[in-house]
Amino acid sequence: MGPAVISFAFDPVLKLGDTASVRIETFALAVVLFVGIAMAARIGRLTPAVGPYVPAPTLRPDDLIFIIVGAVPGALIGGRLGYVAAHLDYYTANPSLILDPGKGGFELTLAVPFAILTGAIIARLVGAPVVRWMHAIAFPLLFVLAAGKLVGVLGANGQGSPIDLPWATAYTGPGPWDSLGADVPSHPAQLYEAGLVLVAIVLLVVVSRWEVIRRRDGAALFAAVGLWAIARFAVAFTWRDPVAVGPLRMEQALLVGLFVVCVIGLVERRRAPIITFEDAEVVDEDEPEA
Repeated sequence: MGPAVISFAFDPVLKLGDTASVRIETFALAVVLFVGIAMAARIGRLTPAVGPYVPAPTLRPDDLIFIIVGAVPGALIGGRLGYVAAHLDYYTANPSLILDPGKGGFELTLAVPFAILTGAIIARLVGAPVVRWMHAIAFPLLFVLAAGKLVGVLGANGQGSPIDLPWATAYTGPGPWDSLGADVPSHPAQLYEAGLVLVAIVLLVVVSRWEVIRRRDGAALFAAVGLWAIARFAVAFTWRDPVAVGPLRMEQALLVGLFVVCVIGLVERRRAPIITFEDAEVVDEDEPEA
């Protein structure tokens, strides 16, 4: 193995005792998720309803808990479907393993939209304002996706294809590592994606000045997911996955479809009528929000 300019030799497992241990990556990811949830709750508290309400009702943090619980099965189902699609040849030959998460793993490309879908369904069932929650979670979602990829460095999660460049990374510590051949100097694809998603956050701030994003009817989430899809699509050219659809990897083809869905969602939101104070129903401040 040729020497990599950036070499990691730490132990990715934190020893808590003689029989207890935790991966540093897992602990850091839990912190990222907690911060993301706290951000969503805070933004929800700052997202009042449109209309002449006195006081204007904000989003309730307890609704967020139901939404997060509802998003989990969608993330698992979508993540597994994305992984199966990315390794279709293997699972076509071994269809009995599709439902066995011990054989393979999960992917983000479909996990994110499926989680949003099932979370929205639960939000609707509990009577939470779905479109306002879609607005509130746009920035926290991008934060979690960026920080989660950054945390991947702690476990070699998402290492790209081998390269001979000054910024190649290699893991020479004892492991276990999340990527096969982690000791081979490779593209730090997880860092690429984290950086581009941070750029997406800046772009979301910019486009939030547009009226369609500013009016809190869910367009912000379509914009956020669309920007993330672009970032992930670009980074995917450095992945180890084989090409499957023309020059594209399977996940890139799925990302194209996801981007199209986001564009359709933005167009639909743009055509939706704007709720004005005259259109909104005046409610008593003691009346619970529907």
